[in-house]
Amino acid sequence: VQLQASGGGLVQAADSLRLSCAASGRTFYNWEMGWFRQAPGKEREFVAATTWNLGTARYADSVKDRFTVSRDTAKSVVYLQMNSLKPEDTAVYYCAARRGGARDFNYWGQGTLVTVSS
Repeated sequence: VQLQASGGGLVQAADSLRLSCAASGRTFYNWEMGWFRQAPGKEREFVAATTWNLGTARYADSVKDRFTVSRDTAKSVVYLQMNSLKPEDTAVYYCAARRGGARDFNYWGQGTLVTVSS
């Protein structure tokens, strides 16, 4: 499994940004695809996830109503649309994947840096 995240950059507060995660190496039927982030000096935290089959999404409370996770199964890409960005959203964002029923996300891509200036 290979996961390639992209789309990070420097934006101002209240701006929007869309991250992409290109997934390859197998079919992802019955998998869940996630986004995590790690801010400087902090632990990595869950941001959002979606099931591959139905697109059922879940979010961390801190991003609910601002971020939207989606997937394009034809292109094998997972997106994270981030609106109303805040300086506290500054972090390295990682995409991850886990098989259906697995406890942990055990496939990870490289990170993409998002910096939100005030």
